[in-house]
Amino acid sequence: MLNITDNTISNRVDLSDFGCYKQVRPTHVQKWTVISVLGILGLCFVCLFLPWTQNISAKGYVTTRSPDARPQSVQAVIGGQIKEWYVQEGDFVFTGDTIAFLTEVKSDYFDPDLVDRTAEQVSAKEQSVQSYDFKVQALQDVYTALQEGLVSKREQVANKVIQARNKITIDSADLAAYEANLAIAENQVQRIRELYDKGLKSLSELQEKELKIQETRAKVTSQLNKLENQRNELANAIVDQSLVEREYAEKLAKVRSDQQSALSSRAQGLGETAKLRNQLSNYAARSQFYYILAPQDGFVSQTVKAGLGEIIKEGDDIATIVPTNYDLAVELYIKPQDLPLLDINEKSNLRFDGWPAIVISGWPEASVGIFNGAVVAVDRYISDNGNYRVLISPDPSRRDWPAELRVGTGANAFILLKDVPVWYEIWRQLNGFPAAYYREGDNKDEEKAVKTKAPLKSVK
Repeated sequence: MLNITDNTISNRVDLSDFGCYKQVRPTHVQKWTVISVLGILGLCFVCLFLPWTQNISAKGYVTTRSPDARPQSVQAVIGGQIKEWYVQEGDFVFTGDTIAFLTEVKSDYFDPDLVDRTAEQVSAKEQSVQSYDFKVQALQDVYTALQEGLVSKREQVANKVIQARNKITIDSADLAAYEANLAIAENQVQRIRELYDKGLKSLSELQEKELKIQETRAKVTSQLNKLENQRNELANAIVDQSLVEREYAEKLAKVRSDQQSALSSRAQGLGETAKLRNQLSNYAARSQFYYILAPQDGFVSQTVKAGLGEIIKEGDDIATIVPTNYDLAVELYIKPQDLPLLDINEKSNLRFDGWPAIVISGWPEASVGIFNGAVVAVDRYISDNGNYRVLISPDPSRRDWPAELRVGTGANAFILLKDVPVWYEIWRQLNGFPAAYYREGDNKDEEKAVKTKAPLKSVK
């Protein structure tokens, strides 16, 4: 059995007929197992040196970059009561199409002819302002006439003063003549008296001369009174000059005050007119907001308010419109530790919900059913969830994104970074190290910068 002697029975007995022998007999299975394991290990060892693309994976959803291309809420500019609906959910509307019609709920706007009546108020106030213009012009004419009258009055009073002075001069001359005559008459009376005393003149001649002297004295006294009267007239004329100036100053001041009052009333009228015009413009504009219009082309996806007769406030949402033309993008959030690794135009692979795909994040060329994109924006501030928001747009050099994509569709993004060996990526993942930050050319740039530095001078 062990074949250690010359007397063997191996040619007489078939050992394969025994069950115990079948269990302990040597086989080639272990040999092939070892070869297979070694082959697999060799293949795995070779795969460790294959290139692996580092990436940052994150989940997000489809959105739009343009604010005007996102779903938009149509709001009521004024408060009112829904009178009639012109659309249904799912209808397509063009810009300016009527969505709903409102009626007034405030008593201040119940008058159907409110705009026309306000226009009449504006017209009446404008006429009032025009009448104030006429009044101001009339007062200006009165003021000019008073100024001209003052000039004439000044000349008149000045002429009176000159006349009074001339009369005083004449009366003074007449008084001087009368006084001279009086002196002559007194001299004659004295001589006649002497001759009368001597008997050379008669009494009648003496009395005649004394009568003449009395007449001359009366003339002198009368002339003195006349001269005094002329002097008083001169003083009155001078006083009249001050009175004229004061009188006309009061009149001119009163006219100027009335003119300023008219101007003030005119300015107040202009202010009230502007206020009424403002109200007229507001009423006219408000009448246009009774019809709620579509701000852009799109589909009415939802009506927030329902039914007829419902009262809404200013700024309340009444419907939601989804635009038809939009620029798709994927919005996702990355961790702060991955933020320094991102640059604008960084390439990425995307998988959308509803589109089957086989994704191998480290080997993008081997992935199937994925779409390509590029980073177009990275927020400069952290979001409320503790991550940074990133926007990815379609890569124009690769195939287009599905035309059936809608805003809000879920997406998985794999932002591609540096190519490294598989063993390095496994080692990095096991140790929890971040992805490679430095890129090719960074060390060369550092070496070049070091070479360009000025050499240090040696200190002797």
